[in-house]
Amino acid sequence: MVDVGDKAETVRIAEAEGLVIMRAETLALIEGGETKKGDVVGVARLAGIMAAKRTHELIPLCHPLMLSKIGVEIATEPSLPGLRVTASVKLTGRTGVEMEALTAVSVACLTIYDMAKAVDRSMEITGIRLLAKSGGKSGDFSAEARKP
Repeated sequence: MVDVGDKAETVRIAEAEGLVIMRAETLALIEGGETKKGDVVGVARLAGIMAAKRTHELIPLCHPLMLSKIGVEIATEPSLPGLRVTASVKLTGRTGVEMEALTAVSVACLTIYDMAKAVDRSMEITGIRLLAKSGGKSGDFSAEARKP
């Protein structure tokens, strides 16, 4: 692991997103709470939060971090059709939280797939990316908007 002991503690925030594209019928089942496995959105949100907390166990050389905030939001995107997953992670510390935000999004998207695969194996997980990060020596980052 990289030695971060000499770095200053700063507030660090990262935001990430990902998409799960599916058939319109599948999205309707999820929105209506009619999948056999239950509340897809609620379970996926919880899975994303849990994953952010365990990123250091999943990705080699990531530091274990004391996160102060994890938020996972899942929004319906009828134009896809599908769901947009966003995660925001925050801490005051010596290393960034980009991997935690990306892990939260990835696991939430995988959970959506797992819970709805019985009705739609053609779902596509795509567009997982860092949206923004702030804090630390390297400064702020903001991704360009997606082109339609």
